[in-house]
Amino acid sequence: MYLQKRNRILRKSAAVRSLVAETTLNPGDFMAPLFIDEGENISTPILSMPGYYRNSLDLTIKEVKELSSMGIRSILLFVKAKDEVKDNTGKEAWNPDGLMQRSIRAIKDAVPDIVVMTDVALDPYSIYGHDGIVENGEILNDETVEALVKMSLSHAEAGVDFVAPSDMMDGRIYAIRKAFEENGFTRTGILSYSAKYASCFYGPFRDALDSAPGFGDKKTYQMDPANRKEALKEALADVEEGADIVMVKPAMAYLDIIREVKNAVNVPVSAYHVSGEYAMIKAAVQMGWLDENKAILESLTSIKRAGADLIATYFAKQAVELLD
Repeated sequence: MYLQKRNRILRKSAAVRSLVAETTLNPGDFMAPLFIDEGENISTPILSMPGYYRNSLDLTIKEVKELSSMGIRSILLFVKAKDEVKDNTGKEAWNPDGLMQRSIRAIKDAVPDIVVMTDVALDPYSIYGHDGIVENGEILNDETVEALVKMSLSHAEAGVDFVAPSDMMDGRIYAIRKAFEENGFTRTGILSYSAKYASCFYGPFRDALDSAPGFGDKKTYQMDPANRKEALKEALADVEEGADIVMVKPAMAYLDIIREVKNAVNVPVSAYHVSGEYAMIKAAVQMGWLDENKAILESLTSIKRAGADLIATYFAKQAVELLD
């Protein structure tokens, strides 16, 4: 039998496959999300995210040092606010001595080279668990943007490298960029959650921060999973308004959106491998249905292959260990 083309030649060994691989993972691809709690020497397991923890700041700093030593260059910070500081204004979010602000300063002092990104949204500080100020059951847009600007400025003053608005309010990127320019924070970046879908895959994350909505859902501000063109409109608008990086969230269920956004914008594209996607793999592994190591690398490779330049993933540490 004569074949002019034998495609299997390029698959015949691990060395050859590695030589011609179109997509490769490296530690610099990953952003590690970290959950921070008040107190000292506290590590609370997140039951719906096996193997993941919410740590006090002292333990978080130790974790950041280890992540940095492994070659991971960026972290994404989330804090758990105490119930007594929650209200409907979000004012704790811009407290200069708040947990987030103290965490930024402490981490940048301990590990200056790590790129610190911070969540900007009101849900951890809201008595309603929503990403904005609530009035008569409605999440207000413009009043929320004003609060997000205050929050972003407080993070910039603390020394953050990038703020990461995850709220999906209209016009917040322009407002934050304008505030940064007017207040001299011309080196502080914005990673915008540009295409954040109203997904069912966020459940374990809300367990981690006790930030589930107290009424209704988030479909009036997060995107409809049925829509594709809307993601492009949102991403392009955010770039126009001053976003330095755009994000698609979730990742694995929205690989097509990652590729569409990558083809449309001229800035780096990130994707969030979210808590539910993490939990599904962990649950299948616990049942003996999947090989964990293979599932981690195949999942992350698919996200990068789709077009993500940066991947926020709870598997960041494990992935680097596997790549080593």
